[in-house]
Amino acid sequence: MKSQLNKSNITNTTNVVLSNESIQSWISPFYSELSSTQLEQIQKYISLLLLWNHKVSLTSIENPQELVSRHFGESFFGAKFVENVECRLADVGSGAGFPGLALKIALPELQVFLIEQDTRKATFLNEVIRALNLEGAKVLRTKYEALPPDTAKFDVIVSRAVGDHRSLLKWARSRLTEPGQAVLWIGAEDGARLSGLPSWKWRLPHAIPNSKNRVLLSGVPAK
Repeated sequence: MKSQLNKSNITNTTNVVLSNESIQSWISPFYSELSSTQLEQIQKYISLLLLWNHKVSLTSIENPQELVSRHFGESFFGAKFVENVECRLADVGSGAGFPGLALKIALPELQVFLIEQDTRKATFLNEVIRALNLEGAKVLRTKYEALPPDTAKFDVIVSRAVGDHRSLLKWARSRLTEPGQAVLWIGAEDGARLSGLPSWKWRLPHAIPNSKNRVLLSGVPAK
């Protein structure tokens, strides 16, 4: 299905309109049917992302289908790992809000905490929260290692962008509730290496649709 675009190259305009049918079609390999409210939120999100991308480096993706699939679709794919839709979820290194804010759109009852140390990206995240009227979403402008110890623990910790997974997982052990879990969007080779860590109990990795070598890896701290 072809998208309805004002211009073919999204990097040259911030006034891009994708049809709801196109968005639904591109996300369908990752997630079930979206509501009209969710589709409207995605439209607004994309507009803000493209507008801010001119002054803050948020994404390098130029193709509209890849933008929707890679950012929103892959993030929504993680919703199947969230068993309690009212839980506290932390997105470490949230960047442009993926997967954390996208998961908030997919599962509106989530309590989402976006951990992002970059001031401009944190400002962008707050603007998306405001524009989409997302209650129960909060930006924590800090390094995850520097998160105050009196901050309540999380039921789920997710990350799509942090490179040092071992350090992240060491931190996550102390910040997860019991039985909390970590969910990582990760390359298959990195996932295989992490699966050997004795300090975690991992489930079988789930291949991300339309990806050659990327998986979702979920696990809980080993006792």
